[in-house]
Amino acid sequence: MKTQSVVKTVSALVVFTAFTACNGSGIEGRWVEPVPGMEGQVQGISLEAGGKASSINMATLQFETWQRQGDRLILSGKSIGNGMTIPFTDTLVIDKLSDSEMLLKSGQMTIKYQKQ
Repeated sequence: MKTQSVVKTVSALVVFTAFTACNGSGIEGRWVEPVPGMEGQVQGISLEAGGKASSINMATLQFETWQRQGDRLILSGKSIGNGMTIPFTDTLVIDKLSDSEMLLKSGQMTIKYQKQ
């Protein structure tokens, strides 16, 4: 009886660890989308281990940190323009996440990223 309990506990931990590894680390990386009106150019975000974020080809939008809470991606940084720097925090819904594609939603807007 005790052996069954230990086996169930170990099995549950293995499944949980595999699920967490696939979903937690899969979001890290360089995610890009085409720049509207600029053929061959991309822009996006780099999500690094430890919650560090940085912008890819976006001088006026400086990502600094990220965190994932369930199906939410929370991005923070600075918006730079017109002589002002404004801190921001944006919460996006992770609509789809695979090894090569991430769809983020904010209201009616959907951003389709490809992993570099």
